Amino acid sequence: MRYLLLFLIIIPALEIGVLLYSGKTIGVIPTILLIIATGIAGAYLAKQQGLETIRKAQQQISYGKMPGDALIDGICILVGGCLLLTPGFITDLIGFILLLPPTRIVVKPFIKRMFRSMINKGNLTIIR
Repeated sequence: MRYLLLFLIIIPALEIGVLLYSGKTIGVIPTILLIIATGIAGAYLAKQQGLETIRKAQQQISYGKMPGDALIDGICILVGGCLLLTPGFITDLIGFILLLPPTRIVVKPFIKRMFRSMINKGNLTIIR
């Protein structure tokens, strides 16, 4: 929880700095257009990846398997899509990392470890 407060203070400050630098370097209009383009591309990509993840989860459930990886993919896609809709280049980079399957494979073990740690500490309870 303490990291969340730090995240909510540092990331917006960095975003403002990067946006100001980008506006100064490439211009205000291209910066705004780039932000809009990443938002549109992110929404499209989130929809495509989300539908594919739902299909995978349904397939795993129909085979009687627990869709654990599909659920983590869904969380990554949800968070990545939200980050891409917020204006800024740092959040866009993190959002694309969470949305694209090749980079999501690298991030998923960290997320699994985080959930396992939360469950072991008693901060997260799984009800079956």
